Amino acid sequence: MQTMTQLKKYIPSLRLRTLPLSVSGIILGAGLAWPIDWYVFGWAILTTLSLQILSNLSNELGDALKGTDSEQHGRAAYGMQAGTITVEEMKKMIGVFIFLSIVFGSALVLTAFDTFLCVPALVFLGLGALAIIGAMTYTLGKHNYGYKGLGDLGVFLFFGLLSTMGSYYLQTKSLNIEVVLAAVAIAMPNVGVLNLNNIRDIDNDLKHGKRTMAARLGKTGGKIYHALLLTVCFALFMYLQKWLVLAALPMIVWHVWYIFRHEGHELDIQMPVLMFTTLAIAVLAVI
Repeated sequence: MQTMTQLKKYIPSLRLRTLPLSVSGIILGAGLAWPIDWYVFGWAILTTLSLQILSNLSNELGDALKGTDSEQHGRAAYGMQAGTITVEEMKKMIGVFIFLSIVFGSALVLTAFDTFLCVPALVFLGLGALAIIGAMTYTLGKHNYGYKGLGDLGVFLFFGLLSTMGSYYLQTKSLNIEVVLAAVAIAMPNVGVLNLNNIRDIDNDLKHGKRTMAARLGKTGGKIYHALLLTVCFALFMYLQKWLVLAALPMIVWHVWYIFRHEGHELDIQMPVLMFTTLAIAVLAVI
C-alpha cells in the first residue's frame, strides 16, 4: 500500500496526457507500411512511450533546477513544483526510463533486423542513443536546447521524422517520398503542442531566460506560427490525397479560433485537444 502511494506521486510528472501524441508517428509509419510485423510495432510503441516519459521527467527536472516552474500558476503542479518529489528521486526515476528506453529500443532493433551486427541496426542504435540524449537535454544540463529556442526542431526531428520514417523503415527496410512527406506533415502538430505550451508560458519563460520559439516571436507571432504549422500539416496530407484527414479539420479550426481569443492558462484546455486530434489525424491518414 505504501509502495502504491509512493508511486502515485510520480503520476503528474509522467504527464500521461502527452502519451497519445508520442505514438502518432509510430502509427502513421506502420500504417503506411501495412501489413505490419506486430512485434516490431509493439516494441516501437514501448520505445517511444519510454522516450516521451523520459523527456517529460527530464524537462521537469531541468525547469525545476532553473526555477522556471516555481512561479507557474493557473495549472496543476507537477511533482517537483508541488514538493512531493525531491531532486534525487527525480534523478532515479529518470534513470529508470533511460534503462527502459535502452531495453525496449534494443529489443526493437533486434526484432526488426535479427541482429545488432549490420549497418541498419547500428544506425538505429545510434539514432536511439541520440533520441535519449535529445529527450534529456531539452531543458536539462548546461547545453540544453529548449532555452535556446531549438525545442521545436528537436520535436520535429525526433517525434516527427524519426518516429514516422523509422517506424516505416523498421517494417519495410525501405523509404519513399510519400513517407517523408507524411512524416513532415505529422511533425507539424507535434511541434504545435510544444508551441502551444510555450505560448501559454511565454511570460514566465521570458522572466527566466527561456527563449523558446514562441518567446522569440511574441504572443501574436507565436499564434500565427501555430496556425501555419497546422495549415502545412493539412496541405501535405491533401497533397498525398489522404482525404479522410479532412474529418479532423473542424476540430483544428475551432482549436485555432480558441487560441487566438484566449491567453495564458486558459490555453491549457487545448493541449489534450491538439494531442488527441494529432493521433486521430495519424489514424485517418492510414485508413
